[in-house]
Amino acid sequence: MPRASAGVLVECDASIKAIIVKINSENQNIYIIEDIDDEHVLIQAAKHDELKARLNAALKDTVREPEESESE
Repeated sequence: MPRASAGVLVECDASIKAIIVKINSENQNIYIIEDIDDEHVLIQAAKHDELKARLNAALKDTVREPEESESE
């Protein structure tokens, strides 16, 4: 019998998708329903906000904010 799951289609570049796949694999594969191609992935709708928060935390660790100069 077929099963249906509510999902959210996420479109992103390959580097962001790689981070999403890594987060998914570190968490018992609870986020990704279907890995479609290099720029698309189907995410569990109920886990979308949680994954988004984890992705933002991962990006905060890897992406550096530009330094502001004190001179004008």
